[in-house]
Amino acid sequence: MSITKSRLLQNRRWRIRKKVNGTAARPRLSVRFTAKHVYAQAIDDDAGKTLLFLSSLDPELREQKLKANIASAKILGVAFATKAKAAGIETVVFDRSGAPYHGKVKTFADAAREGGLKF
Repeated sequence: MSITKSRLLQNRRWRIRKKVNGTAARPRLSVRFTAKHVYAQAIDDDAGKTLLFLSSLDPELREQKLKANIASAKILGVAFATKAKAAGIETVVFDRSGAPYHGKVKTFADAAREGGLKF
């Protein structure tokens, strides 16, 4: 029996989520890159609520025609950090959603750190 790529990705997500948990004081910053877009959200796992959401589909970012690449990851990372600071979020726990920590995921995290988030 062969294990599909999607099943391996789901196993990586579960393995990460066992260790990474967000609270109201330190929410989980989950970032997901699809083929066309980027989605990021700050989640309070204790209450089961999304505190903040930003994607490449948001109206203020949509006119920049952002794609799921390194250049867009940098822009979205800074935009997410400024939006989080405005919402009163200072520190987060980073959740890469099963993706390897290099390329666009690492660029997003570094840009969020440059924007003022601590993790």
